[in-house]
Amino acid sequence: MTPLSSIATSAYTDLVRLLKDDALSGVEGKPTLKQRGDKGYWYAARRVGTEMRFVYIGEDTEETRARIEGIEELRATAKERRSERSRLVRLLRAEGMTPTDRATGSILSAMAAAGTFRLGGTIVGTNAFRLYEGELGIRLPLDGMANTGDIDIAQFEKLSIALEDQVDPSLAKTFSALKFAPLPALDQGRTWRWAQGGSGQLVEFLTPAFGNESIRDLPALGVNAQALNYLNFLIAEPIHAAAIYRSGILVQVPRPEKYAIHKLIIADRRRDGTGSLKSSKDREQAAFLIEAMAEDRPDDLARAYGAALEVGPRWRERIGNSLDRMHGTRDILDSIST
Repeated sequence: MTPLSSIATSAYTDLVRLLKDDALSGVEGKPTLKQRGDKGYWYAARRVGTEMRFVYIGEDTEETRARIEGIEELRATAKERRSERSRLVRLLRAEGMTPTDRATGSILSAMAAAGTFRLGGTIVGTNAFRLYEGELGIRLPLDGMANTGDIDIAQFEKLSIALEDQVDPSLAKTFSALKFAPLPALDQGRTWRWAQGGSGQLVEFLTPAFGNESIRDLPALGVNAQALNYLNFLIAEPIHAAAIYRSGILVQVPRPEKYAIHKLIIADRRRDGTGSLKSSKDREQAAFLIEAMAEDRPDDLARAYGAALEVGPRWRERIGNSLDRMHGTRDILDSIST
């Protein structure tokens, strides 16, 4: 396992920070705090014709408040930040960090511009795994475990409804401009998969299920989504990440420790059997992340592992079945859990 240089890790941290600054400074309107239960959420309020439009900014945290307090300065320095972001991306490429390929980068850029990640959309699957390089400060493996042609986006259904905001332009328009078309689904007119003509690249939308794995609506994203069990564990408390494309793209991904444990569950759940290529890839990704995090973030990894085991016997069974085929990984998890 090869670490990134200290120069690269520092540059990546700076890039994420600048992208967060730009995400706020680019939203027009007066910052307004709305309370929902015991949590607060920030919106930018501005008048559009005779109505007020509220654009979601983010959950009320100290970091969000600090940026809001300095929003005028952020707006005034937007041009300088963009130039600095481009410099940091060039530096990261020179330091050997894996860039996002052109096809994936163009899609992520368009979805980010529409507000997909601002509104809680979270990249899951192998494209999320590829973005952990900067977060964990380690080089990705060069074998097939980091290869994919799919972009999977997940969002909580309740969050999608509660936000009372939508992507703009619609993802249907965004995908149409990129030569994507919806794939037919069993439920007429309720598609959750989009394919790009020529390249065959897929974008799929997912949402957590708690039993019934049906097709659900995600109004904030303006799409339908396939509901899947176990997904709630994965996308709770996501983190920001930077895709290394052009001057950087701010996206959301699951916490790496949750991703690793979730892969242990999914590897056993694959309907085509535990010996399938996808199951093997799941286990390889989990093993890689668990080995990396056991060294630098053992407490985070132990908490995620413990939380998954406490959910219930079915979760413990699936994790155990995967670990039965991964003796070295089991030893690592046992060592950090004692």
